[in-house]
Amino acid sequence: MSLPHAQIVQDLAALIGPNAVIGEPEHMGNYLREPRKRFHTGAAAVVMPSSVAEVQAILRWAHQHEVGIIAQGGNTGLVGAQVPQRGDEVIVSLAKLDKIRSVDVAAGTMTAEAGVILENAHKAAEAEGNIFPLWLASQGSARIGGLLSSNAGGVNVLAYGNARELTMGVEAVLADGRLYQGLNALKKDNTGYDLKDLLVGAEGTLGIITAATLKIFPKPEDYETALVNIAGPEVGLSLFQLLRERVGARLNAFEIVPVLGLELQLRHGFLDRDPTAGPSPWYALIEVSRMRGGPEGTLQAAIEAAFADGLIDNAVMAESLEDRTRMWAFREQMSEVQSREGASIKHDVSVPIAAVPQLIAQGIAAAERLLPGIRPVPFGHMGDGNIHFNFSQPVGADGKAFMLEAEERVHDAIYEIVLKLGGSVSAEHGIGQLKVNLLRQVKDPVALEMMRSIKGALDPKGILNPGKMLP
Repeated sequence: MSLPHAQIVQDLAALIGPNAVIGEPEHMGNYLREPRKRFHTGAAAVVMPSSVAEVQAILRWAHQHEVGIIAQGGNTGLVGAQVPQRGDEVIVSLAKLDKIRSVDVAAGTMTAEAGVILENAHKAAEAEGNIFPLWLASQGSARIGGLLSSNAGGVNVLAYGNARELTMGVEAVLADGRLYQGLNALKKDNTGYDLKDLLVGAEGTLGIITAATLKIFPKPEDYETALVNIAGPEVGLSLFQLLRERVGARLNAFEIVPVLGLELQLRHGFLDRDPTAGPSPWYALIEVSRMRGGPEGTLQAAIEAAFADGLIDNAVMAESLEDRTRMWAFREQMSEVQSREGASIKHDVSVPIAAVPQLIAQGIAAAERLLPGIRPVPFGHMGDGNIHFNFSQPVGADGKAFMLEAEERVHDAIYEIVLKLGGSVSAEHGIGQLKVNLLRQVKDPVALEMMRSIKGALDPKGILNPGKMLP
């Protein structure tokens, strides 16, 4: 980049107004601080366009001057895709593009701009008696553009799919400022390549998503939710198979959490009381939706069958919204509570569902061989094979020393097991800057070359999120 920072700020202020540009490093903090606090690079400027036309103007300027551009939504990403790597990039915050353009109940779609907070998208759908089922812990701050760019997952993937499957079409600004008008609401359209699937999950490296047409669904009349005691992931797998046979597509979520997760939350006051039925080495959080006019007690009947088959010996059903909220808090607070215990090594991985018990058993054994006293905390979406395979530091250990000694070796051990089981080293968090070198090591060389060809065609000057995903 040849332009000095002062010139960048001056040019951008002339394009979209001085009140929409931040040039002082001391005022950029909220845009630079990502959740895991792993990356600490500054930016040349932060800009806050209030229209698609302004995003186009910014990219035309950036393309002309070869200035790196980073699209940012709610800054909730966990792999550093939304924050600078070099220090000379411009962050484009999409926060002001926050309108729900339309809700079409008959078509089952909602068109939302990139800056819409996920929780507000939920409210817009619910106001029309529908739901937008992308549901995750950061929904109060995560924004649609970032969620699509990272192909977010969440707890309802089992029933509704991930962000890509919930997207009908996108509108996006390309590297040279051209506007791709792809807000398609058609369920069938075989007129060439599905370009939205390139942009969803591209982490801002191929274009900046400015709006999307999303799938919405009729709101269930009620939910049946239970926390079930299970002996381990092997029993969890058998229970999951039983539930699929008895409940089918109404099975929204099947999450597993080890007892250590409960102990941490109770110790640090994350839960006002124990939501489980009693002591158990593992717990399964299960939720089933009941549509209007549908039979009640479906989950209760399935759990009774599991009792009869000897799979489980204790369970508790949510009898109120308060119970359901507490059960979900138990699951959703897992990542946050680990920070109260000191340093932790984290993995977002997936394997075929049938291999989840092997992954957990082999991963725990490998980590404990490397560092006796390490505390395994694997939890997550057993129903779709995505496990957040985390490890907390040994009790009383020094956090920095623990990370220095163990992080790289534990990563290598877990990723080796994941790959042997036919899995992925990034299930729902993406690649960003955290896993660029790892992707190069594990991705099929032909696939990498295809990705580079696509990147070169759509962003020949390499200005979109430079250094992310592809080196």
